[in-house]
Amino acid sequence: MISQTLNLAPADKKLYNLRDSISAVESIPLIASSIMSKKIACGADKIVLDITVGHGAFMKNMEDAKKLAEEMIEIGKLVNRETVCVLTNMDQPLGKAVGNSLEVIEAIKALNGEIEHDLEEVVLELGSYMVVLSGIEGDLDKAKKMLKQNLYNGNAYNKFKELVENQNGDVSYIENVDNFEKAKYIEPIYSKQKGFMYNIDAKEIGKIACDLGAGRMRKEDTIDSSVGIILNKKMGDMVYEDDVLAYVHANDIEKLKEAISKLEKVLIIKQEEPKIKNSILKIIK
Repeated sequence: MISQTLNLAPADKKLYNLRDSISAVESIPLIASSIMSKKIACGADKIVLDITVGHGAFMKNMEDAKKLAEEMIEIGKLVNRETVCVLTNMDQPLGKAVGNSLEVIEAIKALNGEIEHDLEEVVLELGSYMVVLSGIEGDLDKAKKMLKQNLYNGNAYNKFKELVENQNGDVSYIENVDNFEKAKYIEPIYSKQKGFMYNIDAKEIGKIACDLGAGRMRKEDTIDSSVGIILNKKMGDMVYEDDVLAYVHANDIEKLKEAISKLEKVLIIKQEEPKIKNSILKIIK
């Protein structure tokens, strides 16, 4: 809904370029200052942050994620900004959509109550802390219940539509997601065996989506908003032979073939049921 301008924390862009040139992109103190500088510059007096942890996240393990959270909370204290960090699992993609328009469509459906369980958990956890910190509701469970009610009664969808209308956006896309431009090729990937969906590496899924055109490989690349991946199974789901595991959305036949080949290696099925981590790993405040 918004994008950062050069006037918002202008030193941050220069510092990032410097970090990149000296191989310090993964420096936790510099990551913390980069994130918090923008939040503070926006004028937020209460801050709730989602720190993803796992294969598909910048923070690969809990130890580094906790360090990042503690750094950002400390920065918040220095400028009297109450800060809460919610550590969430990113070993597999959140929800089922990976790709620009595909994720927007998933978000619109979610606001209408058609939402994946893991996505709902994260949304309600982050949202309930925002409600409590804002002073609207003092009890976290009551805040979560209130949010869930508004998610399923249409209020969340209507508020989003109003938000888009007030910014002169085209609400026809919200009213009918079929208006979004579709990829030229939409191909299913079928299971070749029975078992449990054992692993869906979020980082590799992201790379494959990027290769399809959903992200930039180089700064000058153009993003294709219609391409990406829709997962039809999540980790722990029972899978039977010939079940659809995922759909690949592509506009280039060669990229499509390459994506299917790579996904068949990334979507791992085993007879053994995997141990599934909770969506919410830890709250630090």
